[in-house]
Amino acid sequence: TKAEKVNSMIIGWGGLTYYWNKPIFLVPVRISRYTHQALDSTGYFTVSIPLDKDLKKAITFCGTKSGRDYDKLKECGLTAVPGQSVPVPIIGECNLHYECQVVYKQTMDPRHLDSKINEKSYANLDYHTMFYGEIIACYTTK
Repeated sequence: TKAEKVNSMIIGWGGLTYYWNKPIFLVPVRISRYTHQALDSTGYFTVSIPLDKDLKKAITFCGTKSGRDYDKLKECGLTAVPGQSVPVPIIGECNLHYECQVVYKQTMDPRHLDSKINEKSYANLDYHTMFYGEIIACYTTK
């Protein structure tokens, strides 16, 4: 497989659910985002959550800068650690980790979206693709 540059994306929206008799982590990613192409090419993602560290500066940086232009982990002093069950890393400075394999994806169809939401959130027509990731592993680290 093609080696991908490690990228971090802050998700403000997402959800845990159960579909197809599988635990699912649902993450919406705008089509224009660098992360979108990485998810398309690898088919895997991880979600790392800081439980006991203040990573506000790193979260702000990673949430406002693109992986196209920055090595966000290096800029923030974060460590990519190999995942236990998937071929993409977790963030070592976080404590709660979900490792996911994409089992379905669907790009939003604006014809089916409430017009007020469409006007407020998608004026530039940069819609989200919903990535449904089967949770392969979930664990905590120190």
